[in-house]
Amino acid sequence: MEKKRVLSGMQPSGRLHLGNLLGALENWKRLQDKYDCFYFIADWHALSTSYEDTREIKDNIFNVAVDWLASGINPEKGTIFLQSLIPEHAVLHLLLSMITPVPWLERNPTYKEKQQEIKDRDLTTYGFLGYPILQAADIIIYKANCVPVGIDQLPHLELTREIVRRFHFIYKKEVFIEPESLISEVPKLPGLDNRKMSKSYGNAIFLSDPPDVVVKKARTMITDPQRVKRNDPGNPEVCTVFAFHKIFSSAKEVSEVYKGCTTAGIGCTDCKLMMARNLNDYMKPIYEKRKELAGNPKKINEIIHEGSKKARKIAQQTLAEVNETMGLMSL
Repeated sequence: MEKKRVLSGMQPSGRLHLGNLLGALENWKRLQDKYDCFYFIADWHALSTSYEDTREIKDNIFNVAVDWLASGINPEKGTIFLQSLIPEHAVLHLLLSMITPVPWLERNPTYKEKQQEIKDRDLTTYGFLGYPILQAADIIIYKANCVPVGIDQLPHLELTREIVRRFHFIYKKEVFIEPESLISEVPKLPGLDNRKMSKSYGNAIFLSDPPDVVVKKARTMITDPQRVKRNDPGNPEVCTVFAFHKIFSSAKEVSEVYKGCTTAGIGCTDCKLMMARNLNDYMKPIYEKRKELAGNPKKINEIIHEGSKKARKIAQQTLAEVNETMGLMSL
């Protein structure tokens, strides 16, 4: 039986961190064994908010690819490619923009949220307003059956499905697949300060962080604010370090830490160092693989270009179908 196709992407906005690993990459790695997976680096999407300063985008593309491969994304099991190497994405985006009502884009919750959050640049651009159309093109040009998403991303996927239905209604022919959501339970990992882990918050542990940096960052983590003195009992459920223990420590250690914290049997510093040791053990194969890959940029570029060639063949076939359906000419 032919495998269903999964597609997902990630913007090259900087080094990837533990939140990216647990929130996306671990899931992507599992999906490789069950689905025909297409994973792309969305460099055009990065321009929708960071169009003024593109000096780091090439380095970011390289580092994202290295992080993916070090985390177990396997180019022999799936397809890794770069969005901007597939010009058919842009053509399909243009054609879909002809049929997509502007109010559909304006109601996108992310459109208003980011305009309120990001005050240091002008986001009243078509690129930012219309990025959901490019996102739809990214998905449907490969006729993806499923897209792994979080609950907060469901409105974006539903807009893609609406665009597909509108295209089929107008042109009286079904060219695309309406992609389904693939929702997976992922562990919630806070940042060092108990907010969402984010590069912009300065509270992230990166996949490229060496062990000593991980230990240094662990020492700064927020614990129970009510536990002022060493002999004060604490509440592990409000402690950032305990959230990490539940993911990276053994069940026995988690139980010991819980008891030690609530009875003041263990201090916060010892608790942090234990967690950092376990986290470094978990990260060791990724960190070592990453060092090896980062030293071989030629191999990384070959993987990206080979995957992009494979992806482009499919994109070209789909775009030819679209042109025929719309009464346009193809080369």
